[in-house]
Amino acid sequence: MTENEEGWLYEISPKRKLIDLNFGEIWRYRDLLMLFVKRNIITVYKQTILGPLWYFIQPIFTAITFTLVFNKIANIPTGEIPPFLFNLTGITAWNYFAQCLTGTSNTFKSNAGIFGKVYFPRVIMPISNVITNLFKFGIQIGILLFAYFYILWTGIEIKPNINLLLFPVYIVMMALMGLGLGMIISAFTTKYRDLSILVGFATSLLIYISAVPYPLAEVEKEMPEYAWIVQYNPLTHIIEGFRYMILDTGIFTWGSFFYTLAISLILFFAGLITFNRTEKNFIDTV
Repeated sequence: MTENEEGWLYEISPKRKLIDLNFGEIWRYRDLLMLFVKRNIITVYKQTILGPLWYFIQPIFTAITFTLVFNKIANIPTGEIPPFLFNLTGITAWNYFAQCLTGTSNTFKSNAGIFGKVYFPRVIMPISNVITNLFKFGIQIGILLFAYFYILWTGIEIKPNINLLLFPVYIVMMALMGLGLGMIISAFTTKYRDLSILVGFATSLLIYISAVPYPLAEVEKEMPEYAWIVQYNPLTHIIEGFRYMILDTGIFTWGSFFYTLAISLILFFAGLITFNRTEKNFIDTV
């Protein structure tokens, strides 16, 4: 959008670059972005009985369930780390990615009404989902820290390592991966509505091949012939890296770190390209 000779303040054109992320325009619409974030936070549990308590209930009950099923019944070891804390750490990281993915994947379908009436940078919608889920992630990190310090108080020695400095990078990788995949799926759901159903189903299965309820080392030991499925999954290295820096357990290599970072960037730019191409004419097909 540029100023022209006729005195127009902005010029809106359907012609876009292949990779177009206009930070200046997004900054001009920052108030709208924050309004969407506020809306997302308030309305999700507005008419529920427990309200924001669901932010606390979901990770705690999931960690308890994983502990009972995988560690108590299936006897999957977690080393010196208490199983509940082990599972809660993985679930906290997984939830942020999964919520970014599912929230972004419905962008076009959920906002077709407002997209068809008023102009604003469409990418603001998926970005608002990522920021909203960052708020939820912060709450769940608080739960994780409470459990962490409680276990320390009981006398069990747990300590983070120097990789904790990579914490912001892991958050960015989860956001980019969820945002990129979500934008790709959102673009395709304008024509293929079945994908919106498939996302929830696929996400619930993906958690089991991302080393969330078990250590990667255990898969390599017990099922080496199938371990490659988990090893090549970039989400596995995010979960393992998350546990490694916080609990000092798990497998971390710089090769896996940069592999995951590269996949995150590729998915983000692929999603941005697909999103930009779809927003030009999605209103005709949604």
